[in-house]
Amino acid sequence: MSIDNEEDLEALKRAGRVVAEALKEMEAAVRPGVTTAHLDEVGARVLRRHGALSAPQKVYNFPGVNCISLNDEAVHGVPGDRTVKAGDLVKLDVTAELDGYIADAAITVLVEPVSRRGRQLVTCARSAFEHAYLAARAGRPINAIGYALEGEVRRHGFAVLRELHSHGVGRTIHEPPSIPQYFERRATEPLREGSVLTIEPIISVGKTKVVEAGDGWTLKTADGSLSAHYEHTVVITKGRPIILTAA
Repeated sequence: MSIDNEEDLEALKRAGRVVAEALKEMEAAVRPGVTTAHLDEVGARVLRRHGALSAPQKVYNFPGVNCISLNDEAVHGVPGDRTVKAGDLVKLDVTAELDGYIADAAITVLVEPVSRRGRQLVTCARSAFEHAYLAARAGRPINAIGYALEGEVRRHGFAVLRELHSHGVGRTIHEPPSIPQYFERRATEPLREGSVLTIEPIISVGKTKVVEAGDGWTLKTADGSLSAHYEHTVVITKGRPIILTAA
């Protein structure tokens, strides 16, 4: 969506605060032995407390409130009876709707002890977000985001999962434009002031492809390598974007 007034911005900020609170409480609950279903319920309680809905459930009939993915699972992991183990990379992805406005964010939580490479991967995902965030300014081409993001990921020796894109958001989960996380020469449409977007590096230790798991939802790295995900919802301005989902 594109923001035309202060009321829209404030409504999106409220939705963003719910997402940030859910992620904070879910992160605090991550420990060895906890199930992904329990983590999902922690986030669900936050949404209920604020009168918010799970956008994945509402839009796609997703079989959970939040997406929770482990290790080689990149995105859209279905919560269930799987238990978190020491050494896991746990991806928490919350997309909430509040009063008709949607915000979306994700983090990757390390469950100690984590391998050196796994720790570097998670650090890189956040760093890639920062680089892409600084490149996302009104008037610049959409591909400036992917150029900055992929450049940082490659610098650290990792790979962008190229089939998974950032995207517009605000009134539903996935809105135009689709934003490649790599430099796509043809993506030259200028970023518009007031546009609401996700910026979300989804990266791997190995190759660039994903495959669908047997549950029909979860997307995993094709080569079984570790993946990490870091995401915020932002509003494009002439300067630094406004982050809606920061705690």
